[in-house]
Amino acid sequence: MNRRHFLQNTSLGFGWLGLSALAANAAAKSSKRVIFLCMRGAPSHVDTFDYKPKLIADTGKPGTRAGTQLLGSRWKFSQHGRSGLWMSELFPELAHCADDLCFLHGMQTELPAHPQAYLRMHTGSSQFVRPSLGAWTHYGLGSMNENLPGFITITPPSGFGGAQNYGSAFLPAQHQGTRIGAEKRPIANAEMANLKPKLNAAAQRTELDLVQALNRAKLAREQHDPQVEGLIESFELAYKMQGEMPTMMDLNKESEATKKLYGIGEAVTDDFGRKCLLARRMVEAGVRFVEINHGDWDHHRSLGTALPASCAEVDRPLRALITDLKSRGLLQDTLVIWGGEFGRTPHAEGQDGRDHNVKAFTMWMAGGGVKGGFSHGRSDDYGYEAVDGQVSIYDWHATILHLLGLDHEKLTFSHAGRDFRLTDIHGRVVKEILA
Repeated sequence: MNRRHFLQNTSLGFGWLGLSALAANAAAKSSKRVIFLCMRGAPSHVDTFDYKPKLIADTGKPGTRAGTQLLGSRWKFSQHGRSGLWMSELFPELAHCADDLCFLHGMQTELPAHPQAYLRMHTGSSQFVRPSLGAWTHYGLGSMNENLPGFITITPPSGFGGAQNYGSAFLPAQHQGTRIGAEKRPIANAEMANLKPKLNAAAQRTELDLVQALNRAKLAREQHDPQVEGLIESFELAYKMQGEMPTMMDLNKESEATKKLYGIGEAVTDDFGRKCLLARRMVEAGVRFVEINHGDWDHHRSLGTALPASCAEVDRPLRALITDLKSRGLLQDTLVIWGGEFGRTPHAEGQDGRDHNVKAFTMWMAGGGVKGGFSHGRSDDYGYEAVDGQVSIYDWHATILHLLGLDHEKLTFSHAGRDFRLTDIHGRVVKEILA
């Protein structure tokens, strides 16, 4: 068995070999794990984190598209922390963490349609089935806890590309995300099926050993069968998860003070607060990559009521997550990422909405080796187009991998006659934001 075949067939990934030649020349690891807070539907950057006083002053003037009018933010912006980062009053709780946040104001993507942009954000491609960011991360670094999945996605959307957003595509199947919960259903009611064994431990082990022996016999005959390889790994992981997963998902193990910190038990913040607390428990237990999904931020209308509602659901839990990670010594090597697939226009859509904008939007990161209290990039005076420090989705992916100690040009997988990578033939590390 050659080196590549060996690595492709181990759930431990390249991380088991200590970064190996794959990550040679990559920077020293700043982060061990990722929590990606995905705001499906595209938050309005000019109403949240990208302060545009000229846009506010020019409200009502002709917009950036024919027949439109400029619409300045109706929410007050102010500076926060020692760093003086500008933030909207829609995030009063998160503002307390300003000195931990690193804003990327020059984000750009390509297609102004949700499914395509969402897939590109997750997989690097809007046209072809490609492995997700979480799958590449797990493939490159492997598991930190063999009793738990290395990549978990919480309430992912059924649309917008569906399972492709957390799939492994042509990577070995064990690197795909494990889904917990479903879109538009409270996470409090989410369960993982078959975690309670129907047999005693000895009988279950005997049964699994028989099934695995049959699977390995088939694999020996076929030499290479990704579906069987994935089954072998998933059966073994499922057996191990029965002991640790229920405990990890039990929020009753947390103190009342911690649950209050996340807003659990309060109508507005309960659901997202539970997701954030679950994510903290997951990374603390050794899960490599956790994605939390929240939507809908697609505010074409009713911006004045819908946007504050969305922000209120996530604001307190976001502060809690960063504060909790920091208090436990986890933030320094946990990369927290927040953002959506694109931004919104500075001109109005109808009387009270904003349309899609791919030319400029804001994402932020915290912990995991990025500068805190820092703004990178700039959009124009109306927030319509990034004019400095532009960051493409390829650049964003390259930077995330770099912060994990992986070289995006060397993290490859041979498929269909060529070596594929998350960033294809593009991408640069945004070194300006590195701590």
